[in-house]
Amino acid sequence: MKSKTTFAVFVTLALLQGTPALSAEDFAVTTIRVPNGGIQPQVQTDSRGRVHMIYFTGDPLRGDVYYVRSDDGGSSFIAPLRVNSQPRSAIAIGTVRGPHLAVGKGDRPHVAWMGSDRAQPKAEGKAIPMLYSRLNDAGDGFEAQRNVIHQHVGLDGGGSVAADSDGNVYLAWHAPDRGNDEADRRVWIVRSHDNGKTFDAETAALPLQTGACGCCGMNIAASRKGQVYVLFRSAKQMVNRDIYLLASKDQGRTFEVLSTDPLKIGICVMSTAGFAAAGDGVVAAWETQNQIRVMRLDGAESGVANIISPPGRGGDRKHPCVAANARGEFIVAWAEGTGWNKGGSVAWQVFDNQGRPEAGRFGRADGLPAWDAPAAFAGPDDSFRIVF
Repeated sequence: MKSKTTFAVFVTLALLQGTPALSAEDFAVTTIRVPNGGIQPQVQTDSRGRVHMIYFTGDPLRGDVYYVRSDDGGSSFIAPLRVNSQPRSAIAIGTVRGPHLAVGKGDRPHVAWMGSDRAQPKAEGKAIPMLYSRLNDAGDGFEAQRNVIHQHVGLDGGGSVAADSDGNVYLAWHAPDRGNDEADRRVWIVRSHDNGKTFDAETAALPLQTGACGCCGMNIAASRKGQVYVLFRSAKQMVNRDIYLLASKDQGRTFEVLSTDPLKIGICVMSTAGFAAAGDGVVAAWETQNQIRVMRLDGAESGVANIISPPGRGGDRKHPCVAANARGEFIVAWAEGTGWNKGGSVAWQVFDNQGRPEAGRFGRADGLPAWDAPAAFAGPDDSFRIVF
């Protein structure tokens, strides 16, 4: 870790009336630098409260993914393990194409990433692969990387991975169905029911032809109740770049459109989206009109809450991440001032368990490197940590 900065604030006694007294630590948001100068961290906590993290290092066009674990809430980490079995087989350029992490059955980490131009094995026709690996049974290294694309090549905006405690693992990406334009792109899903040992062939998430923004990232998540969620940006026409939130109640076999967030713009947005476990459901976050949108899903059939945004004008908010604690509070963090090969800063806002922004519980930190995006997690004391 390179640096750590703590921002602690207090609310007045009037705001705390009728609630237990809270200390400064209850309001702390701590920022942590990625180990070894890495970028694009992904963080999840497991059933034992341990913190699992992956990050990217090296040439953004062809680098490596590393894994670390913390048993003390992020104060220290084990020695890093390289995830990709072939050196320099991952890509980070554009920020949307970085590696993704999920922690599943037995607290095993699963990692998926878009292959670089040197990555092996290739997809069909020597195309860029969607690669996957998981921690081995001994827990001292990662298995040999595998490509999960069987038929639908054309990977551009990266992909994502989700896992649950029942041994289901899901990988998702978008690629063309038959043609080459964005309107023909679909979201494809592969599923494993044996904790990542084997995967089915890919199937389309939706029969509906929505297209997919070619250079936009996407995300997939699994809840404790068995639902699977997907966020991606559509591309029906050049100017229609709507966010689609999908939900599945049958372990990713079929999906329905749960919500959409329209955006009309004639360029590729190069956006990403975030999920975090929150009780039996998830919290989802994405970018629209340079503002961050947030939605909490409780896993029930009608479990769609209103879409909210962090206070403020927005303007250049990108690459959101979310994390929730045991009290039902959640934090949203995002990048500001970034661009092509240009770093910026990280900003954040904490929300209470009713989805209301908490007074004073926001902040900003400079020094976000180029191609980087923040990640967040809740510590064992329910305070929040932001990693970048």
